[in-house]
Amino acid sequence: MSSVQSEASYDGTRLRQWARGGARSAGIGRRDLLKLVAAASAAASLVPAAAAPAHAGPTLDGVVKPLPPELFTVRGPNAETNFAALKDTGLLTPVDRFFVRNHTTTPLIDPADWKLTVWGSGLTGGPVDFSYEALRALPSVSRTAFVECAGNGRSYFTSQQGQQVSGTAWTLGAIGTARWRGVRLAEVLRQAGVGRNAVDVLPRGLDAEVDSDGTNLGRVRRPLPVAKALDDVLLAYEMNGEPLPPDHGAPVRLIVPSWVGIANIKWVGDIEVSAEPLLSPWNTGLYRLFGPGYPPGGSAPLTLQTLKSAFELAPGASFAARRRHLLTGRSWSGGAPVRSVEVSTDGGTRWRPARLRDEPRAGSWVRWTADWVPATPGPGVLLARATDRTGRTQPATTAHNTQGYLFDAVVRHPVTVV
Repeated sequence: MSSVQSEASYDGTRLRQWARGGARSAGIGRRDLLKLVAAASAAASLVPAAAAPAHAGPTLDGVVKPLPPELFTVRGPNAETNFAALKDTGLLTPVDRFFVRNHTTTPLIDPADWKLTVWGSGLTGGPVDFSYEALRALPSVSRTAFVECAGNGRSYFTSQQGQQVSGTAWTLGAIGTARWRGVRLAEVLRQAGVGRNAVDVLPRGLDAEVDSDGTNLGRVRRPLPVAKALDDVLLAYEMNGEPLPPDHGAPVRLIVPSWVGIANIKWVGDIEVSAEPLLSPWNTGLYRLFGPGYPPGGSAPLTLQTLKSAFELAPGASFAARRRHLLTGRSWSGGAPVRSVEVSTDGGTRWRPARLRDEPRAGSWVRWTADWVPATPGPGVLLARATDRTGRTQPATTAHNTQGYLFDAVVRHPVTVV
């Protein structure tokens, strides 16, 4: 399922099935799912994004790798990459700078003890197990792809648009691009005997079960349409040429190119292949759009990521007046490769094209540069906006939703000229 239209059709069908009660809840009662949806639709009145805890520090409980403050800002159980730290890293994000999004804590799993179980009513036979060695013995493929949290940019709903939303107050650093190597999920499903009656594929992580306000949501899991699962999805075991690190899904994780981060399940332990539609908390009360302009049950579950741009600068960076400076940044889109990027150094009055440093490709970002000679000292605002090959350009504002997903508006980057 590679086209936006087919994904939208699928999601619309799932939304109608959910509204009619025609889809099965996988591992959680329907009543609890309805409570989750009700809470999501009212979330804007609960927790402003700007109030979410954040600090820079060297460690975070539940995360294995170091998190030095020059590279990361810690936000609750998560670590956001400081975008300025990407300036000299090339197209791929080094593991030591790749953001961390955890729902609980990072599990430490020995590949020798790991297995993947594929099971469910959508198979022609019974459950099939794959060891780590057996998985690595299958034909491998490599793909460069970004992974981005659906809430990346969430804090700007509050700081730029004056709107309250719930969730982690990410700026723009909840994204990273890597070269992933693994096995096509389609290959594993075919070896397991996927049937013609299969409609949904539900990978489940091996991290701890998630508790939300006293409700046990179970382990992180989110169904994929079978057509998408058979298309471009990877079961990845390498990242940038090395075995997956624990914080990024070792031994094996899903990579679903261009889709919201939650679809890229880490620490995969089992995959249910179902002949009936499946639901989980992560495609009902979570990862839908709620609020004015959306149905009471929310939008269709989120799939493709949106369009964004970011400067490789710290907030409030300083520039010397009347000297030439090289501005650098990155732009990306889940809908299509980025076609062009424009920058404004006067708060949006005038725009000029930036120079692209990479060949635009689907599922990856492009780096860009622009020269700037600030004339006079004082505060300033830098802006960058991208256009992708569908013709879509970043808007001035993003339509509000209660959980702050898919912020795609042009971000104002404050600087000081001295």
